[in-house]
Amino acid sequence: MTTYSPKASEITREWHVVDAEGMVLGRLSTEVARILRGKHKPIFSPHIDTGDHVIIINAAKVVLTNDKASKKQVYRHSGFPGGLKSTTYAELLTSKPEEAVRRTVRGMLPKNRLGRQMLGKLKVYAGPTHPHQGQKPHILTVDAARARS
Repeated sequence: MTTYSPKASEITREWHVVDAEGMVLGRLSTEVARILRGKHKPIFSPHIDTGDHVIIINAAKVVLTNDKASKKQVYRHSGFPGGLKSTTYAELLTSKPEEAVRRTVRGMLPKNRLGRQMLGKLKVYAGPTHPHQGQKPHILTVDAARARS
């Protein structure tokens, strides 16, 4: 039995839009990473990018469970000695909510050039509007990511 490898002509990419209002960040990110990788398709192959494009709107209204917003740190390094900077997720969500969501999804993708290619298909917007109406995106519902109140 031979291993199936999809050809470039067999890959069709769709556009999905996800409304992140009231969703838990980690649960939303796992579903978005699954769509970006293409694991929802029967032609999935781990060494080829078969995933779809994902648009996330209302990224500023995403929630974190327990006290993660105030306790969980976000790090970045300048590359110079002593250049480690850290902030909390609460500060990052108020200043750059798109970056908070993008970082979380990025951590769930492969750490190579294939993962960077997949991350290029992710579009994140803090508000309810996006400029991708021409692509006719489908609404993707992620019920497992809804915050329980």
